[in-house]
Amino acid sequence: MSTTEAQLVDIFNSIQGEGLYVGERQIFVRLAGCNISCQYCDSESALQIPQEFTVETDPGMHKVQKFKNPTSVDQLVQLIEAFGKDFPVSLTGGEPLLQVDFLKNFLPKLKQKKYLETNGTLPDHLAEIIELIDVVAMDIKLASATGLSSYDKEHRRFLEVAYMKEVFVKIVFTKKSKIKEIDEAVRLIADVDEKIPLVLQPVTPHGAIKHRPLPDQIFAFYNVARRRLKTVRVIPQVHKVLGLS
Repeated sequence: MSTTEAQLVDIFNSIQGEGLYVGERQIFVRLAGCNISCQYCDSESALQIPQEFTVETDPGMHKVQKFKNPTSVDQLVQLIEAFGKDFPVSLTGGEPLLQVDFLKNFLPKLKQKKYLETNGTLPDHLAEIIELIDVVAMDIKLASATGLSSYDKEHRRFLEVAYMKEVFVKIVFTKKSKIKEIDEAVRLIADVDEKIPLVLQPVTPHGAIKHRPLPDQIFAFYNVARRRLKTVRVIPQVHKVLGLS
């Protein structure tokens, strides 16, 4: 990927709907491209690189301007600063770390607090920019949700790197998710540090009703996680509930 230009999907100002910072207003920069494809993906538009990306002009009103991909470091900084300098910036996707060369040049230009939302499968890329990030929101991908083999080795190495900064883990789970998968993920986290917070995230409707876990599953997964970790929370994808981007 380019060191001076980024491939984007959209930039918008909204309410964080996932993880420990639910309810905080942030500027979201959605980078294009992903190295995996989850069955419950809520950002399918980010799986491919579009010819144009959109920038929200009126938060919450779905009014946008279109710009051509790719965009430069300076242009992206200007577009972000137009929302104001008080909001944290959340890098999301897709998978932002696929464009790590660009991020190395871009992140030092930002003065705001910087969040990275990532699928946690590219530890070497994270190591290249970890000093430039403030908060890492790391997903652990379950095989039952991705249809792929486990990412245990990558997730473990990734979490060890992310532990240099503030980090919490999210696990999106579905009706098909298994107790064994949750237990293995929890063991992985606890082996690094039992104090790392875990957010259990039931897949939230908007086309995902058939995948939504049952109440007894939610309680069972929570109980399994709480045996080994100090902080466990169950939080749905709130932005979907509110009808936000």
